[in-house]
Amino acid sequence: MSDHGRPERLGVIRRLREDIAAAKLRDPAARSSLEVAILYSGLHAIWSHRLAHALWTRGLRFPARALSQLTRWTSGIEIHPGATIGRRFFIDHGMGVVIGETAEIGDDVMLYHGVTLGGRTRDSGKRHPTIGDGVAVGAGAKILGPILIGAGSAVGANAVVTQDAPENSVLVGVPAKARPRRSGEDTRGVLTAPEYHI
Repeated sequence: MSDHGRPERLGVIRRLREDIAAAKLRDPAARSSLEVAILYSGLHAIWSHRLAHALWTRGLRFPARALSQLTRWTSGIEIHPGATIGRRFFIDHGMGVVIGETAEIGDDVMLYHGVTLGGRTRDSGKRHPTIGDGVAVGAGAKILGPILIGAGSAVGANAVVTQDAPENSVLVGVPAKARPRRSGEDTRGVLTAPEYHI
């Protein structure tokens, strides 16, 4: 954040470098910045979304949707151009991720493949989730409706979340139940430990 409380504006090159660094930090298989930039479909989907979102917010709705559909065809990741996404967002593997129009995603969020940030109603207005800063969402998880997942939380693989969760929660099960994170509990451990899989 800037000194005046407004989000810091980054140049394009600096933003791309920040995204690549975030991917390398979160993916132990990442070997080089060049490999990440060229081969990571999750990163390509995020970059495409930024352009589509810029078009969407300027009222260029058809070109924005066309770009998002092209990205869906090439990456298997569907991000509505109306969705709001923060900095250092990373989608690992990516295939099958769906992010709805009114979804809001904070900074430093990570999603695995098969995650849905979806709605539960056909009404207009806010109908998709808000994901706080630093949240990690395991493979196949579904977060549905205009709910809030508090910052620092972890959603286990295949969980189905339909209710708000406070900050620093662990959400597992169908329907998901929240519990506080234990002191020193590692996010990767939460997302991969057998007890958290359905």
